[in-house]
Amino acid sequence: MPEPLPQQQAPPCQLVLPRLVDPHVHLDKAFTWSAHPNLSGTYSGALAANLEEHQQRTQTAVLQRAERALQLGCSRGLRAVRSHIDSLGPGAEASWQALLELRDRWRDRLTLQLVALVPIDHWSTPDGATLARRVAAAGGLLGGVLVPPCRGATVRQSLRGMLRLAQQLGCGIDLHIDEADRAPAAGLRQLLHVLERERPPLPITCSHASSLGLLADRPLQRICRRMAASDLRVAALPLTNGWLLARRPGRTPVLRPLAPIHQLQRAGVCVAVGGDNVADPWFPAGGFDPIALMASSLPLAQLAPWQRLGLAPFTTAAAALMDLAWDGVIREGAPADLMLLEASSWSEALMSPPARQILIAGHWWRPPTR
Repeated sequence: MPEPLPQQQAPPCQLVLPRLVDPHVHLDKAFTWSAHPNLSGTYSGALAANLEEHQQRTQTAVLQRAERALQLGCSRGLRAVRSHIDSLGPGAEASWQALLELRDRWRDRLTLQLVALVPIDHWSTPDGATLARRVAAAGGLLGGVLVPPCRGATVRQSLRGMLRLAQQLGCGIDLHIDEADRAPAAGLRQLLHVLERERPPLPITCSHASSLGLLADRPLQRICRRMAASDLRVAALPLTNGWLLARRPGRTPVLRPLAPIHQLQRAGVCVAVGGDNVADPWFPAGGFDPIALMASSLPLAQLAPWQRLGLAPFTTAAAALMDLAWDGVIREGAPADLMLLEASSWSEALMSPPARQILIAGHWWRPPTR
């Protein structure tokens, strides 16, 4: 049993956490808002600005932006990050070269996983197969986008092709799926239709799953159970979803599309929370700060980190989603990868991101001097 503090001893003034995990970011486009803003705040505006930036993207620019992002993330307590990369078009090669270089440069301080983001049907083309082999050789994952309209046999055939290719090459899958404020769970229904007939033994992550939260209780419970049975993992992304989705001129949305984290957890689905976009056309704010993300998730997703299932999306569930070697539980024999927050309570930690010290493999983090 824990012993009470001696009366003369002051209460602790620090919170100790494992270094945290962000399962979904976009390092290739981080910090591009200033040059390519999306002032309308719409999905279509974000896509147009993103495509414009991609046409001008260089390896040097991606290196500089992503290095800044990893410096921030590491100094703020991240130990692992999964980044999606725009992998079709003139900026694709530059992005991959830059991020592969950074992955090697940072491997002793931070784990970086990379996902090739292309239209799903691209994986069924000869160019897609060539890209998939390169991604697999680099230890990456296959990604894609599945949003409404996504009906019919053609979509299912593209999903089958992607799944078979990933199984053949031995790499995981991470899909942008149902990032929408209409047609609830349309993409997930298509994916489950395929998986319930042919489930390859590989990890599959569903990022966003936003419109799933628009379903009524009973159909939501059914689809959550099906997702658990198919061993799907979910990366919920409340910040970008809250900014982009359900946007109507002159109206404040009162029903916001967001992955139903609590219902998914109750069904046995592994759910993590990611920061997604940082100062790019899809979201103008952010900062690769897991404590700030935790604070934002407090009202947006009603996740309380002093509860096990409120903390898991940033720690153990996020580690499981990324198949990391350490589950994030502080125990004897665990890695000496810790974060010390200058806060005496969760409330104090979440009021504003606190000062912190970062321990990496038993050594205190010191940002490199320029």
